[in-house]
Amino acid sequence: MSKPTVGIIMGSQSDLKIMSQAAEVLTELGVAFELTIVSAHRTPHRMVAYAEEARAKGLKVIIAGAGGAAHLPGMVASLTTLPVIGVPVKSGNSIDGWDSVLSILQMPGGVPVATVALDGAKNAGILAAQIIGTSNDQVSQALIAYKATMREKVEESIKRLEK
Repeated sequence: MSKPTVGIIMGSQSDLKIMSQAAEVLTELGVAFELTIVSAHRTPHRMVAYAEEARAKGLKVIIAGAGGAAHLPGMVASLTTLPVIGVPVKSGNSIDGWDSVLSILQMPGGVPVATVALDGAKNAGILAAQIIGTSNDQVSQALIAYKATMREKVEESIKRLEK
C-alpha cells in the first residue's frame, strides 16, 4: 500500500458515517490516506502531535471533520502549514449544523481552512485529490476520468428524458 498523502481526521466516532465519504472517493481516485479520530476537546495533545507531525509523515493535505463547536479543523490549521479542508458535520449537539459551518468557515486572517458544505466529506475528498493532483499525474488522470464519468451520467439522463 502507498504511503498516505491525505489525513482524514474527525472529532469522534459518530462523524465516521459522514467522513467515510471522503475515504471512499479517495479510494476511487487512487489516493492513499489514513483515517483516525482526533478530538480537539477530548484529546488536545493528540491533536497537536498529529498536526505537528503530519508533514514529516508525508501528508500533503488534512481533511478534518467536526460537529458542534467544530474547533478541530481550525486548531489543526493553526498548527501546520499543510492545507486543511474542514468538513462541518451535523451532529446531535449541533444547532442544525450552522454552529459547525460557522466555526469552520469564520477563521481569522492567517489561519485559512478550506470549508466544504455541511456533511460535504465527498467534496472534501475530491478537493484533496485535486490538490494532490497538481503534482501527481496519476491522480490528475483519475480526476479527469472521474469528471468525465459524471458528465456522461448527466448526458445519459438527458437522452432518457428527451425520449
